Amino acid sequence: MAVNSGASLWGPLKELWETVDGAVLRRQPESVHLLDLQLKKHKSHFLSLFRNPPKSAEQREKVRKASTEGIAIQGQQGSRLLPEQLLKEAFILSDLFDIGELAALELLLAGEQQQPHFPGLTRGLVAVLLYWDGKLCVANSLRTLIQSRQGKTFTLDLSGELVALTSRFTDELMNQGLTKRILTLVSEINVTREFEKLQKERGLGNEKHRKEVSDLIKESRQALADSLFLWTCQSPLTKDDTLALIGHLETVTAQADGSLDSMNMALVMALLYCLDVSFIEQGTEDREGENPLLLRQYVSAVHSRLMDGQPWKLPGLQALCRLAWALSLRVLSQLPQGCALVEFTEADEALADQALLGDVFLFMKEGILGCESFGQEEFYIRRLHSLITDFLALMPMKVKQLRNRADEDARLVHMSLQMDSELPSSLRKDLDHLMILIGEFYSKDSFGLELGLEFWCPTESLQHTSLQGSYLGMALQRPPHKQVVLSKFVRQMGDLLPSTLYMSYLRMLKGLANGPQCAHYCFSLLKTNGATHSDNIQGVSGSPVSWEHFFHSLMLYHENLRRDFPNPDAAQYRHPPIRGITQREMEGLTSFFQLLTTIITWSENARLALCEHPQWTPVVVMLGLLQCSVPPVLKAEVLQCLAAFGKSPEIAASLWQSLEYTQILQTVRAPGQRQAAGIEVELNEIESSCEEYPLTRSFCHLISTLVENSLPINLGAGLRVPGFQPYLDFLRDSVFLPFPTRAYRRPAEKWEVADAVLEVFHKLLRDYEPQPSDFVQEMVELQGEQVSAHKPPGHSIMFHLLNDSPMLVLCLSLLEEGVRQLDTYALFPGKKHLESAVLHCLRLLDLALQKEVVFMDLLRESQASLLVSPLEQLLQGVSPQTRKADHIVNIARYLYHSSSNPEAAFQSAKILRRIANYPNIQNRLVGDFTHDQTVSDKLMAGFVECLDNEEAEEGTEKGDESEPQKTIGRIRHETQIHILNLLITSLELKTPNLALYLLGYEVKKPVSSTNLQDPGVLGCSRSCLHAILSLLQRGTEKRSGPVLTQQAPHLAELCYQVIYQLCACPETSGPTMRYLRTSQDFLFSHLQHLPFILSSNQIAALSQMSWLMKTAAIELRVTSLNRQRSHTQRLVSLLLDDQPHTQHTADGESGMEEETRSVSGFLHFDTVSKVRRKLLSVLDTIDFSQDMPELLQLDFFERTQIEQVISNCEHVNEQGHTVCNVKLLHRVLVAEVNALQGMAAIGQRPLLMEEVNSILQQVVERNRVRRSLSAKRHALRSWRSLVETLLTACPADLIPADDRQLIIRDLLLDLHDKVLSEDAAGELMPIVAGAVFTLTAHLSQSVLSEQQQGVGLEASSGFASIANSALHLILRKLLDFILCTGGGYQRLRAHLYGSLLYYLQIAQKPDEPDTLQQGKAMWERLTAPEDGFSKLQRENLAIIESYGKALMEVVCRDACDGHEISRMLALAVLDRILSIDRQNQWLVYVCNSGYLRSLVESLRQDDVALQSLLTPQPPLLKPLYIYESKMALLTRVAKTGQGAVELLRCGLVAQLIECQVFDMVPDSDAHRVMRDPSGFIPSPMDRYRQILLPTLRLFQVILTSTTMNHQQGAAQVLQWLIVHADTIQSLLRCQELSMGVLQELSLLTGIISKTALPGALEMGGEVNSAALMEFQGHINRFQRLCLSLLGRLAGSERERLLKQAEIAAPGDSADRREEMEVAMQQVCANIMEYCQTLLLQSSAQAQFSICLFSPSGSEPADLSSTLPSMTYSRTPSLGLVLYLLKNSAADFFRFHQSHRQSLGKLQSLDQLPPEELKELCQGLVSGPGGVEKISSVQRSLLAKRRLVQLINNRAKLLALCSYVIETCLFVLWRHLEYYLLHCTPTDPKDSLLPGASLYRSRLTDGEKRYSFGGLQASGGRGLGLSRVSQQDLDLLKSDMAAGFGEALQRKLLEVEGLYSQVRSRYTFIQALVRRIRGLLRQPKS
Repeated sequence: MAVNSGASLWGPLKELWETVDGAVLRRQPESVHLLDLQLKKHKSHFLSLFRNPPKSAEQREKVRKASTEGIAIQGQQGSRLLPEQLLKEAFILSDLFDIGELAALELLLAGEQQQPHFPGLTRGLVAVLLYWDGKLCVANSLRTLIQSRQGKTFTLDLSGELVALTSRFTDELMNQGLTKRILTLVSEINVTREFEKLQKERGLGNEKHRKEVSDLIKESRQALADSLFLWTCQSPLTKDDTLALIGHLETVTAQADGSLDSMNMALVMALLYCLDVSFIEQGTEDREGENPLLLRQYVSAVHSRLMDGQPWKLPGLQALCRLAWALSLRVLSQLPQGCALVEFTEADEALADQALLGDVFLFMKEGILGCESFGQEEFYIRRLHSLITDFLALMPMKVKQLRNRADEDARLVHMSLQMDSELPSSLRKDLDHLMILIGEFYSKDSFGLELGLEFWCPTESLQHTSLQGSYLGMALQRPPHKQVVLSKFVRQMGDLLPSTLYMSYLRMLKGLANGPQCAHYCFSLLKTNGATHSDNIQGVSGSPVSWEHFFHSLMLYHENLRRDFPNPDAAQYRHPPIRGITQREMEGLTSFFQLLTTIITWSENARLALCEHPQWTPVVVMLGLLQCSVPPVLKAEVLQCLAAFGKSPEIAASLWQSLEYTQILQTVRAPGQRQAAGIEVELNEIESSCEEYPLTRSFCHLISTLVENSLPINLGAGLRVPGFQPYLDFLRDSVFLPFPTRAYRRPAEKWEVADAVLEVFHKLLRDYEPQPSDFVQEMVELQGEQVSAHKPPGHSIMFHLLNDSPMLVLCLSLLEEGVRQLDTYALFPGKKHLESAVLHCLRLLDLALQKEVVFMDLLRESQASLLVSPLEQLLQGVSPQTRKADHIVNIARYLYHSSSNPEAAFQSAKILRRIANYPNIQNRLVGDFTHDQTVSDKLMAGFVECLDNEEAEEGTEKGDESEPQKTIGRIRHETQIHILNLLITSLELKTPNLALYLLGYEVKKPVSSTNLQDPGVLGCSRSCLHAILSLLQRGTEKRSGPVLTQQAPHLAELCYQVIYQLCACPETSGPTMRYLRTSQDFLFSHLQHLPFILSSNQIAALSQMSWLMKTAAIELRVTSLNRQRSHTQRLVSLLLDDQPHTQHTADGESGMEEETRSVSGFLHFDTVSKVRRKLLSVLDTIDFSQDMPELLQLDFFERTQIEQVISNCEHVNEQGHTVCNVKLLHRVLVAEVNALQGMAAIGQRPLLMEEVNSILQQVVERNRVRRSLSAKRHALRSWRSLVETLLTACPADLIPADDRQLIIRDLLLDLHDKVLSEDAAGELMPIVAGAVFTLTAHLSQSVLSEQQQGVGLEASSGFASIANSALHLILRKLLDFILCTGGGYQRLRAHLYGSLLYYLQIAQKPDEPDTLQQGKAMWERLTAPEDGFSKLQRENLAIIESYGKALMEVVCRDACDGHEISRMLALAVLDRILSIDRQNQWLVYVCNSGYLRSLVESLRQDDVALQSLLTPQPPLLKPLYIYESKMALLTRVAKTGQGAVELLRCGLVAQLIECQVFDMVPDSDAHRVMRDPSGFIPSPMDRYRQILLPTLRLFQVILTSTTMNHQQGAAQVLQWLIVHADTIQSLLRCQELSMGVLQELSLLTGIISKTALPGALEMGGEVNSAALMEFQGHINRFQRLCLSLLGRLAGSERERLLKQAEIAAPGDSADRREEMEVAMQQVCANIMEYCQTLLLQSSAQAQFSICLFSPSGSEPADLSSTLPSMTYSRTPSLGLVLYLLKNSAADFFRFHQSHRQSLGKLQSLDQLPPEELKELCQGLVSGPGGVEKISSVQRSLLAKRRLVQLINNRAKLLALCSYVIETCLFVLWRHLEYYLLHCTPTDPKDSLLPGASLYRSRLTDGEKRYSFGGLQASGGRGLGLSRVSQQDLDLLKSDMAAGFGEALQRKLLEVEGLYSQVRSRYTFIQALVRRIRGLLRQPKS
């Protein structure tokens, strides 16, 4: 037998109660079935009610062995050893409650488990609570089950099925003897006895524990008694049960004050309902057959039992039962069925007499009405009402007897008074008691039933219609007989009333006047009772019970007493002769005033009618009486009555003036007056000495009422400084401050005084709004002198609360006293008022904190000389009582009492939340809260208890104040909200803060070192975090999801927010996420219930989901980083799967796939196996449409002004939404309406107010719309961040590529569908655009990586998992989105352009390796089937073009102006589209629409911005990026001939010529210092290159494209070169050949080789000769510089440079080296091409061509060694060309070799060893450990990419080498042909001729001219060659022959064989080699 750690005596019973409660009271769906199960399971508990499992020796033995052998525990494997101590406690518990040993052990184990919920208690004490709680659960369940039955009194409107179930069950229990069992238990269970037992075994803990145990025991008894009562309400008991009940009642005794306790009350009422026959009379339903009251033996048994003369313990109770039975018999006797029972029914009179002898009415008043539970149960009240009215109606003769008897007694009393003899002893006061009972009974009406109406019969005179007349033709209905009888009773009793009954009658009337209608009837009665006017004249007095009589007497008293009005200065004033009013008169007046107060409290008509009555003038008379010497008690009644008059604002205003005039409180001192008069004297002299303060309390009440209606500003003007101040001073200084030190005869009165005066303070402060005028010292004139005016009373109170004033000190000490008293958990006199006073204190502090900010701001601005301190600082002061700074702690301690004082806890939470906003105080608070461990535990327990409270209910509207239960539930809910907001605010502040302490984090150590545990583990107490989690976790295991999100949406939202903040804050994130993941599985259990759908409160649902998704995003990121794959995988599949989950199968996990399919199919009732992905269904709940409120339709106000006012009232609330303060707006508008003057305005007022109302409704709606939009934005953002985290942060292999693409497709299409719907709100678009961007980027990445892995390339649907159709759909939606954003939203379009670029990237063909293999023949290429890429590209283009001009327009417009980023992206999009647009439609549009021209012309404006970029300080780089984008686009345009021509036509080159930025070359060394350390901002030199290189590239493209009109382009570019010649020459001369310089050179030489040619300028139109000369000079200089550059690069400087590159950047040396090799080869190729072109252009035949190289064949080994300056001046030799040729041939083979190797590697990629793979990846991954982190799949992909890169690089180098070889051969051949065939050597002797120098100069001139196409010069054509001797030529020939040997020739031919033929392009290498060989072999001529 395993032990149940949930304790069979508690856990299952708790569950039972929850089920019953859920089914019957909360009406949860699907609960009937659960209830049925529970009832079957627990039937035994109900049958043997409260019986415990018996002890047994076997159990005892088993438990004893548990410490050695262990014991099995349910739900845990194996057995567990238990400590000896625990077993000892179990035996004690077993003996204590007489329960089985195992049950006791279970209770202790459960106690241990539940201990965290009960801080400060041991497991034994908790076990005691659980034992009684289990009992209470059974009792409550029983009561609720019985309550759900159908019957004669009430119904709960439950379903028939449920009622049938409960009725069946309870009937069975009843038949098994439930009544007797309940009666036995009720008499057995006794709190005192139980406590004695517990006390003996130390089973009682602190005060709270004692109170809780006693409450549980009392509630259990009460619930049992209630069960019986509820049963009898619905259906009668059997005979035996009824007799048993009577038997029990015979033994009942009363409490000390004579009243019954609430449990016995229930039993008495049960019996009264048993004896109730009224329902038979009404004939409800056909139950007569089974009604025992009609059965003879039942009646006879009950009758004999009640007639039995045996006296009961409570004779009054016996009398009550007899009376009830007599009335039942009387009813039975009148029924047809009663004939059979006539022998019993005749005894009714006798029974009634016996009852009256037993003082039945006195007992009803004292025993029944005295019981506090009486007023809380509606059916008690109704039953007693029927008892009283039945007696009056059914026994009129008895009533008459009573009256006669009373008249008789009155005469006797009168006589004995006359004769001064003893009062007769036989006086009975039955009628007196009856009247007082009626008065008492009806004066309390807690349910608003107004039962007293039955006593008032609406007379004709009230209806204002004649007898037979009718109201709108409806006949007057006769009132029921009973009502007529009762109203007759009221009227007759008042006729000729004997004086002894006068007071009782007034008290009865007072009771019967309780209620709005009753008061009206009573007022009319007193009005009609009065004598008519004519009677008065004849001296006939009317009835003594009439207004006439009352007020007449009052006036007489007043007259009489006023004559004795003493002079206040007379000494005898202190002991005035009270000769006016006797004690009896006093009582009579008191009763009258109370009656008057009741009537005018309820009836406003009566109030106004009496007040305005010209003869009676009650207010004046009463104020007069107050000035006379009347006992304080009577004055108190007068003040109460005045307060009731003051409820009408019309009366209140005049009442103030009258009060001031009569000087009740003396506010004006007469000049010679020695001492004060008025109420102050009464308080200090009379009341203090009597130690009773009725007058003071009533005065406070009066002021409180008046203050509520109107605060007079000019009160007392003329006689004193006007205003309320004297009253406030009196209340503060004479009432409030001295109250703790006065003496009180009745201890409770102390708190009543405090409560009354604090209420006034609270009202004054509540209605005070600080105004600037309050801080200005205003003066008023008083009797000719200026005195300072009073401030508003609220200002004064604020001032006192913001200083360390006695008032504040007293308030705080009151709070301390209050919490001390509450901690005792004892009842003490005045507890209710103490709680109320404490509440007022808390409210005052809260209001002061709320208003102090405005108050102090205004004070600062006014520069007044007031000194105040912020309240939150004063609260940190030291308390004089405890000598500690514990004020805030005391306030917080009220949270601990939230169960008994929800309102105080609410205020306390509110104050703490206000204080928490101040960061400097938080730190101190943490110290104060944690300083004392016991206090700290209590505070924590208080916070947790408030959050845990189960009665909290989120109220929708403040409207339903009717049910106190709901109000309390709402207050508890608000308290929770405040605590959560306190946590949220605190978490944003620096540590340590309150939130960390309350949530259970380390405050003294670093926060991140916290180790969160479940409560109770490792001594971890239950913190707010546990409370929040348990709130959220309720219901997560069920299908319906977390209960809180539905029941309290706002609370749930804040809970999720706290959790998010904890996860997001770096310090708390670690511990929190660990705890949520391991102990709670929090995220998974909540995410699986997404989306939350709340039709009523969509805003809250969205916010809940937002915080939850943000938390999930963090979790995904963290688990991915920590490589917790399973966690990540679970969440990812939960969010993204479209296969149904089988979360709700019985065992949770089914083995086989098929099985899960079928199970899930069965569960979801769907045939389709797909479900909507969770992420998408969350997106579905965000409604993109937003209904906007219509514009205001105003008739009176000006719209613009109203809008202005509304915007002035707006502020940003805590959630960061801008909302309009509706209350403030209301105040402003109402003030405006009130300010209107004149009659017209008064007439219009209702219409105006209506319009004000509509404005306010509109503003409320606007606020809602703003909140709604804000919530949607927040939700979308969170959704987006979750999606982005899923796609970026989670390991890629968690979502396979094909799934990934489908998921992205679904997300994209859904997003677009929502955003493109007609009514989508613009505010949400930016977030969607951002999400679309990310998604497209991932789609593109995913497709590309899939292609790289080579999957699905052959698939027919497309070339990826995602079908082409889906891609087209995405493109269409994307373009729709771009177009629907229209003119605005440019930044938003930036995202969309980005998306479009990513999308278009998908169709871009990846790099393929250039294998140099024999290509396909042209025909094969043309007829080859279209591959996937070009197909998709073609289709894309077709879609783009289908959008036509609209799209072109938008993109072009964005490209030309607007925000920088969108411009760059628009330019990029244009570039991309132009590149795929084969038809050139876009190009034509761009050219024709003028956008191209505007782009070109904008280059001039960029010039200035670009110049600023070259300053040393790193500026903004925006202009640079835009310039680069522009140039990229222009380069793209220039790639087509049409575009290039268009660009030249737009004057592109002319614009660039004017740009000065090219001349501003920065000094490279100077700026090394200014480097940006991050390396993000490039150095000035690099920035310069970023400007120069795009321009050079653009020129190069233009030169290439404009083949037809080549000259025109070339001439323009040459002009650019010449304009910027200085810069270009300095670049060509550059000393330090870095990578950047080489890049510049490769482009520059390329341009020069195409432009700086003779004849280039002829195209430039007419140029005058001087300019021509200059240009020619420039061109020659370019030529010289190029050749010298060739010398440097072909020479050995090249090796040095490559070495340098490797040293400079060893990490990526391979890369750098490759780039440099390519650049150098490129420069060499360009220069050689230049040489070739120059040679070809000069002449077609060698003999006329110019010479560029000197005839020296020696290899230029010496070139590098000589100084560089030398190399410039000298002409390079042919040896250089030969050298270059050799090098290139060698390079060629080197490159060819490496190309082949890489190709081999690429083909066998899978077989490569891992080291090599790593090495390959190293080039593409930055960072040292980068490669290690990459997965193997990624690694091989990277390696492949790297190999393709290498192969293509080598292919490029091979092409360059082969070209260089070819050009070198040509140049060599040309020069050798000239030198060896056509050159005439000059002999040395020529040089002696005088003409030689002249000839030479002419030659050079002519040559210059020649190169311009001028005259042909004969003779040497050397470029600066002076002369060539024969010796030179011979040497040349031999050197050449040596250099150009067989080996080289073979190599060259091999090159041609290896390369050229493969490329299907025939070169001239073979021919040239042959010719050169021929030249060199020629014999000397």
